[in-house]
Amino acid sequence: MAIEKVLVVDDSKTEAMFLTDLLSKNGFKVRTAENADDAFRKLAEEKPDLILMDVVMPGQNGFQVTRAVSRDPAYADIPIIMCTSKNQETDRVWGMRQGARDYITKPVNAEELLSKIKALA
Repeated sequence: MAIEKVLVVDDSKTEAMFLTDLLSKNGFKVRTAENADDAFRKLAEEKPDLILMDVVMPGQNGFQVTRAVSRDPAYADIPIIMCTSKNQETDRVWGMRQGARDYITKPVNAEELLSKIKALA
């Protein structure tokens, strides 16, 4: 599956801009969402090929959103990469248990992220 459309879910405008800029320069079409409600609205509008999910957000956290998306038959085939400042091994394991396909910590290393996206394609 070719990954072309990416949904970045992050409440930090700085992180969202950094990821949007990085991905756009590498040929991806990027949309952003600031929280869970916004993410579900964007999912309903246009299904992405990949979701980059922050964990620490107001309202539902990224673990909860990842679990909801990965268990919804309409979206279960969308790979999710957790993209978070939570760098403990237990966080990584928990994220993967919620349905994430991969986990990357902030500050995001551009080459590492692009290589993880390529590995999913």
